[in-house]
Amino acid sequence: MELVPYHCEHDAILHTFYLPEDQQQFTGMPDEMLALAKQDPHRHPVVITAAGRPVGFFILYDGDELSDYTNTSEALLLRAFSIHYTDQGQGYAKKGLLLLPPYISEYFPHVREVVLGVNARNLPAQSLYLKCGFKDEGDTKMGSHGLQHILKMSLHS
Repeated sequence: MELVPYHCEHDAILHTFYLPEDQQQFTGMPDEMLALAKQDPHRHPVVITAAGRPVGFFILYDGDELSDYTNTSEALLLRAFSIHYTDQGQGYAKKGLLLLPPYISEYFPHVREVVLGVNARNLPAQSLYLKCGFKDEGDTKMGSHGLQHILKMSLHS
């Protein structure tokens, strides 16, 4: 498994990604997020691959909205994290998150922190992020679907 920068060769599989409604409410789908990323240089799409095949997707964001999550300028916001429904339950989400620090040190060497907002009702995601090195320091913000816990991962070089 590895994390790789998005490339158009991933499109065929990414556009087939499916999530049930109870998961879609908490994340953005790859095709929607890629359309936004093509218009916004602050959105950096990343693909989680297993044996070269896309199984997951997320965005690393370094634009203005980052200040809603942290006051650290050397940070990235993790957004729209998802694992294709047919690939869930195989450890890809956990492994992908554990690969995040080396990926960021390679592609964003100045970054010292990764932050994310996770919906207060999305208990499975909260548990996963906490197991993978994110910390809950008690910060929250209102999101479009309710209260979000802001989680942070410090990266040490």
